[in-house]
Amino acid sequence: MAVPRHRLIALRKSRGFTQESLALALGVERSTVGRWENGEREPGPRARPKLRTALAIDDATLIDLLADSDHGPVPTAASAAHWVPRPGAGPASRTHDSGPHRGGYPDDLDPVPARPDLAEIDDMHRRHALRLFSMVGAMLALPPLGEDLAELPELAGYARLNTSLWQVFTLASSKATVLPLVREQQDVLTASLAQPHGPATRRQLCTLTADLYQLAGEIHFDANAYTDAAHSYALAAQASKDAAAFDLWACALTRHAFISVYERKFADARPMLELAAALARRGDSGLSTRHWVAAVQAETFAGLGDLDACQRALDTADQVRELTGPVHNGGWLRFDGSRLAEERGTCYTTLGRPDLAEAALTDALHQDLSPRRRASVLTDLAVIGAQRRDPDQVLAYAQAVLDQARRTGSGVIGSKLRGLRPHLAPLLADARIDHLSSEITALAGSAAGR
Repeated sequence: MAVPRHRLIALRKSRGFTQESLALALGVERSTVGRWENGEREPGPRARPKLRTALAIDDATLIDLLADSDHGPVPTAASAAHWVPRPGAGPASRTHDSGPHRGGYPDDLDPVPARPDLAEIDDMHRRHALRLFSMVGAMLALPPLGEDLAELPELAGYARLNTSLWQVFTLASSKATVLPLVREQQDVLTASLAQPHGPATRRQLCTLTADLYQLAGEIHFDANAYTDAAHSYALAAQASKDAAAFDLWACALTRHAFISVYERKFADARPMLELAAALARRGDSGLSTRHWVAAVQAETFAGLGDLDACQRALDTADQVRELTGPVHNGGWLRFDGSRLAEERGTCYTTLGRPDLAEAALTDALHQDLSPRRRASVLTDLAVIGAQRRDPDQVLAYAQAVLDQARRTGSGVIGSKLRGLRPHLAPLLADARIDHLSSEITALAGSAAGR
């Protein structure tokens, strides 16, 4: 009979991995990780080295974790974060023949007293993040405490790492895999902010902090952790303000407003976007910040049912094509106008204008889209099918989105699918549509349980 490996589960969670993100990092299916953790199967020879690297343990430790199954104590949330071999520990330094391990643990691991509530490990990460929010917020409220005698040599390295993290985030199909690296960089920047610096160095650190917290917010947003995302965006806005970085500040507010757009609280999003637009006008006129804000405003106006205001905002966003030179940085600002077709399609779908929406969405599908963007377009096309009472069109597009949501675990894709469900009501007499609705509900339930 298979017995769950609670210690392995706890360690995986303490490293910031979901089953999906660990599976992505190892190149296996999520169900494979689930079978390892349920005690139904052991990692094969190809997977073991990758698993050891991902969890930062040696082979002997992995053997013990797999062999112990449900026997022996399981670490608390706090101690699980330190499940790494002591320096020099490993197969050569172990003493299997010298008697039982302390508390049932191998000699190179600290003993722990009791089995944890595994949900507590996720709470531990959240408490750590909130502690950083409080610390960084307080640091930003203090004036510069030193003089700019020389530029901090680490700043260039911090900036390069931030850029790399955005690139990895953009390419990763499961965005959660980037979060452990972002957390490490947050710790580094927080420690640097705590040191005395002059005004110029402090502004650069604030800029890097605002950049990184926008990325953290994007990761939380993709996981439907909207409260954590809002905290990150709020701190990014504060750091941008202290850096006098108006474009960065406008983007932080726009991302914060986007949470309300996704929750369909369009009236809440509108004033924040107006502030973002005002800040963008004070920024770099060569960047696409104000055009991106306008694109999000267009979606907000569509949600409010204002077709004329929506079209004006879309026309403003379209003016990005008139800019020359580098109009974005590929990180906290990525708008270049290539998304306008899908954004027009989304707006017109929301407004109940399938005649205007379908051409824009079909055009968008001919572009090179990321998985999340393609899923968004396909969902809108499914909505149009529902508006036209065409169950075949609904099924053709929605099933592809369901498959993508299961592969990536993306909360953004899941949110789009949940937005489709109300449109299915007139078609539920069709058994296929009723089954589709049930699948979407089940997907939402499984996401909530992770």
